[in-house]
Amino acid sequence: MTVLASALDTGGPDYADARAAMLDKLAALDAEHAKALAGGGEKYTARHRKRGKMLARERIELLIDPDSPFLELSPLAAWGSDHTVGASLVTGIGVVEGVECLITANDPTVRGGASNPWTLKKALRANEIAYANRLPVVSLVESGGADLPSQKEIFIPGGALFRDLTRLSAAGIPTIAVVFGNSTAGGAYVPGMSDHAVMIKERSKVFLGGPPLVKMATGEESDDESLGGAEMHARTSGLADHYAVDEADALRQARRIVARLNHRKAHPDPASAEPPKYDQDELLGIVPGDLKTPFDPREVVARIVDGSDFDEFKPLYGPSLVTGWASLHGYPVGILANAQGVLFGPESQKAAQFIQLANQRDVPLVFLHNTTGYMVGKEYEQSGIIKHGAMMINAVSNSKVPHLSVLMGASYGAGHYGMCGRAYDPRFLFAWPSAKSAVMGPQQLAGVLSIVARASAAAKGQPYDDEADAGLRALVEAQIESESLPMFLSGRLYDDGVIDPRDTRTVLGLCLSAIHTAPVEGARGGFGVFRM
Repeated sequence: MTVLASALDTGGPDYADARAAMLDKLAALDAEHAKALAGGGEKYTARHRKRGKMLARERIELLIDPDSPFLELSPLAAWGSDHTVGASLVTGIGVVEGVECLITANDPTVRGGASNPWTLKKALRANEIAYANRLPVVSLVESGGADLPSQKEIFIPGGALFRDLTRLSAAGIPTIAVVFGNSTAGGAYVPGMSDHAVMIKERSKVFLGGPPLVKMATGEESDDESLGGAEMHARTSGLADHYAVDEADALRQARRIVARLNHRKAHPDPASAEPPKYDQDELLGIVPGDLKTPFDPREVVARIVDGSDFDEFKPLYGPSLVTGWASLHGYPVGILANAQGVLFGPESQKAAQFIQLANQRDVPLVFLHNTTGYMVGKEYEQSGIIKHGAMMINAVSNSKVPHLSVLMGASYGAGHYGMCGRAYDPRFLFAWPSAKSAVMGPQQLAGVLSIVARASAAAKGQPYDDEADAGLRALVEAQIESESLPMFLSGRLYDDGVIDPRDTRTVLGLCLSAIHTAPVEGARGGFGVFRM
């Protein structure tokens, strides 16, 4: 039998402590997510509603199929910056008329939906996901354009948004724009470059330059409606393909457009899958509050894969990395999960072979992170840890099957790279509230700086100030600790969201379904030179 046996003691103190620590982190996460949901706050929300308009997430809810899930992406974008959490944009994957779509919606309660640097990063990430997975894009537009105080950080890179729309269309990936209000200046190119454009009577305003700019540039007197109103674009310019009487009608028309796309998944949806044998609620108590304490990732695997059924690959070799085959919501997957944190030479070689096998079989890979990196020390350097680590990173870099990464615990140093961190283009990457990621742990980094400073003082023949050293170490540890936390990293879009561990199976299932809209094909060779 390949059903995983669980040794998790849910009645023990270690489980209780880990669960309590995770619930505390989830409470803090909920408070930050609430900031994104609040948008611009009560004042601007009330003003928006007084104008008879729906909020961004209400528009999405009316667009997607009833009772279907919406996987919101990057909800904490801009966290820790001077901009509103969420970056005045909602992005995610939802099902419209049975078709999985990448949906973006400006939040006009935040500075009129204006785009700041984090809005741009979030929008570009959404386009990247749509392109890789061949998901139709539906843009729910209401934005005054660039946040002018931030224009120096937006204008030049922001052109990529319009480039992406044309490349999506050229690749046969449908793009649809529904304009609910202003779509001015560069924003006018969103409906202009989309395959389909829906505009709303007396609401949509689409022009390169509004009346004040036209007056300044040409001296011409004009008004919003004649210059860029929906009726003008429907009757005169031809920019509007569909003319709606109100927001609900516009969303209805958008749904009909998607229904007529004749857009098909490359792979049919699998039949219903058997749920795990163990309660997903127990995922709350697996990761210790102190990440220095190891845990068995098989306990996680047993609670996310179909039937808790897992065929382990090389179970006796390289035991610090668990590898094996399973299915998740009916989709085949290969899983790589860190066991004891450190990656040695055998683990690296095992990973490289496993990744090659997955590419031979066209099987997506799921990486479950809890690693402090590759092992250091004279013995390991002499045994070739560099070339073995390079072999694993080479395999990850050149693998062609889709990768999904979940940061459960530590994800430090080159181990973050070998386990397919953000720089290695996983199709999706999520973090648990318990995750931490940096070049190394806070204590190790502060200690290295201390050793270097002490050696420098000794080389100069100067006395070393131990009191100042202790203060500096504490300062560095606090800085690295804060910069390692998942909300900090998610705010910079180094992941696609921080998720409740109990939602891991659902989130991965939604991602796998989206991935299988596009062909899933592995590399047949082409891995570069493996240093043996």
